[in-house]
Amino acid sequence: MKIKLTFWRVVFLVIMALGLYSTYVRYLHGLGAVSNMTDQFPWGFWIGFDCLCGVMLAAGGFCIVGAVYLFNVESLHSVVRPAVLTAFLGYVLFIVGLLFDLGRPWFIWHQLIYMNPHSVMFEVGMCVMTYTTVLFFEFLPNVFERFNWKAPIKWIHKIYPILIVLGILLSTLHQSSLGSLYLIMPSKLHPFWYSPALPFFFFASAIAVGLAMTIFESTQSAKALGRQLELPVLVRLGGALLVALWVNALLRFEDYFHRDMLGQIFQPSYEAYFLWLELALSFVIPITLLSFKKIRLSPDGLYLASVISLFGFITNRLNVSLIGFETYVGHHYMPKWTEFSVTLMIVAMGFFLFAVAVKYLPIFPKEEQAHERVLEQKAAVPLGEPVLEHAGD
Repeated sequence: MKIKLTFWRVVFLVIMALGLYSTYVRYLHGLGAVSNMTDQFPWGFWIGFDCLCGVMLAAGGFCIVGAVYLFNVESLHSVVRPAVLTAFLGYVLFIVGLLFDLGRPWFIWHQLIYMNPHSVMFEVGMCVMTYTTVLFFEFLPNVFERFNWKAPIKWIHKIYPILIVLGILLSTLHQSSLGSLYLIMPSKLHPFWYSPALPFFFFASAIAVGLAMTIFESTQSAKALGRQLELPVLVRLGGALLVALWVNALLRFEDYFHRDMLGQIFQPSYEAYFLWLELALSFVIPITLLSFKKIRLSPDGLYLASVISLFGFITNRLNVSLIGFETYVGHHYMPKWTEFSVTLMIVAMGFFLFAVAVKYLPIFPKEEQAHERVLEQKAAVPLGEPVLEHAGD
């Protein structure tokens, strides 16, 4: 079969080639050859983006699964499978990114033997490892349905309630614990981003990002597959995203107010500029957009607001992991091009694997598409009104 080279396929091949070259250099010559990390700045771009942002961007899995199976929001059932797929790929690629950042990645399995239950990092590692396993089993029914293996599907369905509870519990633990990693650095992390409430901020922002990421992936999948967007589903997600953004914004405001930081925020400085950018992208712009009903009812408006908020929370994670330490270290950290190339390779691989899975697996099965049409015929439940219908009604 002849493969047609398009612009984006060429871009993908270039990104993969550069990333593979950087991979070769990293494992042949070590971290110093491919990164600007130092003993004073040991956690660089790979931790800030590949790990902190990667885990956060994969939060849609536990958000949507929890909403559908725990809170009975049946109208979101059509986006469960793509959300689980995104989460599974996100965690697998997070582990791949971690293998680049660790000095001796071949010892990553040591945490299973040399356990330290008093370490937050140990808790994060074990939760991520266990949750990735849970996501694997949640993803398996797609493969079984593709080959029409009915017996394994029945077996998975029997343990599915356990998988749901475990997945939500593990996600809650490690999403918040990623913020706990920085609680031991009060003298190093800038006051704009250091707070005793960091675990709560990380968890609350993960919920907002999970909703925004689901809107983003649903829109992109619809375009790629030529499907009609499930507008009632997106409208409900947009309303939930607006609430989540307000909750996050109020938490941040209360924290700054309680710590007497509001005056410093408005004083121009190097750190303040990055904080202003973060707050504008995370809260000000998307909340303003979603406050208009016309935007909440528009697929393009919802997509724009979700993308802006995603960039905002990515900026937050990079501010916490990079910008917030520059004052203490005494110099600015600028990643090498090889650091960027590895990250781009991982991101491009995620898009590629998602596209392959959607093409060859029943991520959007006919049954769920019929379910969506039934929901649309029920006149799109108004925003904020509880959904009581079930798939079989």
